[in-house]
Amino acid sequence: MIEYQSGQWWRTTCAFYGTVLPNVLGRVGLLTLFSLLLCIVDDYVLERYAAPLPSLDQLGHSVLGVAMSMLIVFRTNSSNNRYWDGRAFWGALVNGSRNLARLAAHYAPPADDLAPLLTAYVTSVRETLRGTFEYKSIANLVPGRLARRAAAAANPPSVLAGAISDWINVRRSDSQIDSYQAMAMEQVLNAMVDAQGGCERIQKTPLPFVYASLIRQLLLIYLASLPFVLVSRMGFAAPLVVAVVSFGMLGIEEAGAEIERPFDANPNGLPLEQICATIARDTATLCVTTENVTA
Repeated sequence: MIEYQSGQWWRTTCAFYGTVLPNVLGRVGLLTLFSLLLCIVDDYVLERYAAPLPSLDQLGHSVLGVAMSMLIVFRTNSSNNRYWDGRAFWGALVNGSRNLARLAAHYAPPADDLAPLLTAYVTSVRETLRGTFEYKSIANLVPGRLARRAAAAANPPSVLAGAISDWINVRRSDSQIDSYQAMAMEQVLNAMVDAQGGCERIQKTPLPFVYASLIRQLLLIYLASLPFVLVSRMGFAAPLVVAVVSFGMLGIEEAGAEIERPFDANPNGLPLEQICATIARDTATLCVTTENVTA
């Protein structure tokens, strides 16, 4: 995730990394070149034969533009909702980790061995969402046998959530906590697993293909035919207008496509590394601080 100051107008405006420019410049360039080619053909070839370039009525483009704008807005809103839902689920993982560490440290000390388990759990959620989970992702946090079992599982976070439940059950069996306290801790863990499921729902359910395909098909038709509306009216100014319009429309669509995948390791994805580091720091601090106070 790129951090920026909203008041730094020029720095934000002139940025290249993290913007849609790298992904849309090729398409914008092709459309602009096509428009320029039509201008040259119209002025230097067709004019000789008194056969002007066919001109499309702008009314059709106006009607199509309205329908396409609604689809693009739908795409953008859908992607934005997915992005913020993803952030809310990771906020629930942060809060759940803190609450579980706090409860464990107060009612079942020492709880310093729970903090690495929680860190391993959220790390496995992050790596599983990205499809990059490996044994070494959590090897330095949990025993090797548990790490290998998680790496071999279809859903590694579920194995680690089970290990956290085992931790709670051992404390209950040793009478460090009673059944009500164990139930309260399990409820916090259940909320974390629910947040994991919400993240998986977002990751595995993209915008339906029929919408994504329709939006891009209409964009291509609209922008490829736009020069036939503008060239006869604007001449060699038409390629500039085509470049600006195509950049705007393709850029909005591309921005929606990028934030539709909030967990990917791209410049505009959620800062999952920082969130996991925050969980690791806070859970370790809660356990150590509470143990020192009670001592």
